Amino acid sequence: MTVRLYDSRSQSVVDLVPLVEGEVGIYVCGPTVQSSPHIGHLRSALVYDLWRRWLSYRGYRVTLVRNVTDIDDKILASAADDPEQWWALAYRFELEFSAGYTALGIQAPTYEPRATASIGQMHELIQRLIDAGHAYPAADASGDVYFDTASWPTYGELTRQKLADMEPAADADPRGKRDPRDFALWKGHKPTEPESASWGSPWGAGRPGWHIECSAMASRYLGSRFDIHGGGLDLRFPHHENELAQSTAAGDPFANYWVHNGLVNIGGQKMSKSLGNSIYAAEFLQSARPLVVRYYLGSAHYRSTIDYHDGALVEAEAALERIETFLTRVDRRLEGTDRAGSGAPVIPDAFAAAMDDDLAVPQALAVLHDAIRSGNAALDADDLEAAARIRGQVFAMTDVLGINPLLAPWSTAATSEAAPALARLVERLLADRDTAREAKDFAAADRIRDELAGAGIQLDDTPHGTQWSIA
Repeated sequence: MTVRLYDSRSQSVVDLVPLVEGEVGIYVCGPTVQSSPHIGHLRSALVYDLWRRWLSYRGYRVTLVRNVTDIDDKILASAADDPEQWWALAYRFELEFSAGYTALGIQAPTYEPRATASIGQMHELIQRLIDAGHAYPAADASGDVYFDTASWPTYGELTRQKLADMEPAADADPRGKRDPRDFALWKGHKPTEPESASWGSPWGAGRPGWHIECSAMASRYLGSRFDIHGGGLDLRFPHHENELAQSTAAGDPFANYWVHNGLVNIGGQKMSKSLGNSIYAAEFLQSARPLVVRYYLGSAHYRSTIDYHDGALVEAEAALERIETFLTRVDRRLEGTDRAGSGAPVIPDAFAAAMDDDLAVPQALAVLHDAIRSGNAALDADDLEAAARIRGQVFAMTDVLGINPLLAPWSTAATSEAAPALARLVERLLADRDTAREAKDFAAADRIRDELAGAGIQLDDTPHGTQWSIA
């Protein structure tokens, strides 16, 4: 067994060789909590949830760190025209992100540090860069500190760019810079900014630059060298490029592999505030069951761009219903037989091969749906041994993808207080239908079937009686 992944730095699919045998450390750039999350944020978090689940299945002890950027230019700008304090605004949006993750069944990270809790580690890293000659305080005594891009020969290696071809860094006033492409490590406090958004430092009161935050938090929680750094494709430059430069310039080997997930477009266009086409997480989660949303956002290859269109969730709902219908049908058919409870939850080799190959979820889902077709055929042929075996496979595949409708958090509806009452009513109607059929009153029997179908109840007549499921 070898798990392979696409490393953005080498631009190739490579074998995952962890630093510590049996363990994998992953740092993922989490949200900048300046506004409500959109579906792109959900997709990114889900991608690394899938990576974590698969690596855990493969026997690795996974440490996943996903940060929260809770101090940033954008956060202060969002709070500038709001009576709410910047830190209260940031926390309110952080809760919205957490609610979206929970709704999709995304497992909580091992650690979820906030940037404001690692200021000391940022100071230490900046000082190391100054001492090594790769950073400098601004000459204008503003309190700003910049990374000296010209001092680091490999700057641009992650995105295959040359320094001469790069645009100026727009993250700070250029007055104190030696080169317009130098980026801010520390930003001196400005009179227009709230005092609460300022921390003391050896270079004067101020706050951290965006890029230094992640370098400091990654090394604090995973060490100076770790396995995987992840994030959205839009973060490759300048954020991840700058993280790599400042960390390695300070003497930290940093991430062995760089993994980037694709973005979400709307009708062929990139989501943006200027176009007014952003779909926010809360709105999206109201348009379909959260399980359907998870299936949809996780069904494409993680590196591809998802182009959301009307009807996409309907398609996902139909695919998911095939899974739910089979599991319900097979469980009802096996109930009371010597095959009930049999069928070990085993991942098929073809599914595992797809997931090992850079997390190829589309190919893995094809294996899943092929198994469902085979399982239904086995039920039609009354081959309970095959049906039970395939049921175990489907259970295992959906479990590792986080879409098993029989497991938490999705199984709550099936175990609700209303379920026994529903079952009692359906069984009573089925008894009436059997009576009508015995009396050759087929019109009455068909009417009962139609009434149940109209209520979303699917019937399956077998040699051993009628089985029903919620379609």
